[in-house]
Amino acid sequence: MLHRLVICCLVSALFLLGACQDYDFKVNDKIVYSPTLFRNFTTPDAGLTNCLEQAIKDAAVTEARQLTVLDCSFAGIENLDGLATFTGLQALRLSANQIRNLVELQRLSALETLYLDDNHVIDPVPLYQLPALRDLDLSGNSALQCPKSDALIQVATVVLPQHCR
Repeated sequence: MLHRLVICCLVSALFLLGACQDYDFKVNDKIVYSPTLFRNFTTPDAGLTNCLEQAIKDAAVTEARQLTVLDCSFAGIENLDGLATFTGLQALRLSANQIRNLVELQRLSALETLYLDDNHVIDPVPLYQLPALRDLDLSGNSALQCPKSDALIQVATVVLPQHCR
């Protein structure tokens, strides 16, 4: 009878651990379970990689879609390749980098807020088809090809460089 009770308790504990996948569990100050952080991504840009790794660690992200907010300002980023892995991104701050190409961003359909101020963006066209985009800052991009007035109609707030106003 005691054997069945022990087995029942162990099975119950395993179910509880599975339901609480985002928490470390300790017994006598020793970790007995810790979730595996998401690592299944590659980016050619070291600044972007470092920023993503820190954000994943800080938010205890175990799946790519769990990362919803990312601030990679002043990170020396030039290349956004690989960022589209994180399809759950809703807010993205990439201020003060050296970003020029935005093609990778067009696959982030959940993106609502995007800061690209003080970069080297030229072509904003990849942003035109982002269905959830509501706030966009492109100020400080001196070579930006100014978007047509109806190109970003779904966006509530657009901040453009001085030459586009």
